[in-house]
Amino acid sequence: MATGTFSQILGPTLETERSSPRKTGRCERNPQTDPADGHRQSLVASSENSWRIEDAGHNNIGANRLSDLRTLPRQPSQTWKTFLRNQLGQIVAVDFFTVPTIRLRVLFVFLVLEHRRREVLHFNVTEHPTSAWVAQQIVEAFADRETPRYLVRDRDGVYGTEVRTRLKSMGIAEVLTAPQSPWQNAYAERLIGSIRRECLNHFIILNSRHLKKTLVAYFRYYHRSRPHLALSKQCPIERQVMEDGAIVAIAEVGGLHHRYERIAA
Repeated sequence: MATGTFSQILGPTLETERSSPRKTGRCERNPQTDPADGHRQSLVASSENSWRIEDAGHNNIGANRLSDLRTLPRQPSQTWKTFLRNQLGQIVAVDFFTVPTIRLRVLFVFLVLEHRRREVLHFNVTEHPTSAWVAQQIVEAFADRETPRYLVRDRDGVYGTEVRTRLKSMGIAEVLTAPQSPWQNAYAERLIGSIRRECLNHFIILNSRHLKKTLVAYFRYYHRSRPHLALSKQCPIERQVMEDGAIVAIAEVGGLHHRYERIAA
């Protein structure tokens, strides 16, 4: 048969196959959407949005509460350094330090130090410190002077019931340093360091009597001759500045230190 005849016979069939959609194993996407499907999609979307909005609301509530806590007014407080500076004229500090003797016995030295002029108001030596002994030392320290408002001390067990009762009866408020924080009693610790470096490290202590005599000599030098930078190079007991005369050296603490003065020519 001729080519034209086959085309005439198969033409309608080919046109029908071309015009009909081709079937495959995959689902064809229908551009037309069902109204019911759109309604279901809107319900799902709205439920998801409501869940997200609710979750965001909870997050906002938590954030608002946190911000409220951060913005709560705090009680005004001052630092330890500010407290010491503001109450400088109303504070005394007490502390112990130990001194070994030539016979390997340990002596305890108790100090009462005034902050304002760095003056040692009282000291004493004992081998067996007790709460009653410390309470008596505090009474002797303020027997002939005005009692301070605050007393700074550490948390040593020797400051027992007798000490607290005596301080309360004298109207003195205790200010306790933090545990293992000697720097909070800095004035007393600095004084103890000076006593060791400038005096006790150069002596061999025989007994409590010898220790008392040595400390009396050192405190005489400390109060009347030793300059302090914190006191504008003055002494705890202020001395007069001499401008005229020859300079002479006066031995103190057994010649370990000297006091310099001017004398008229």
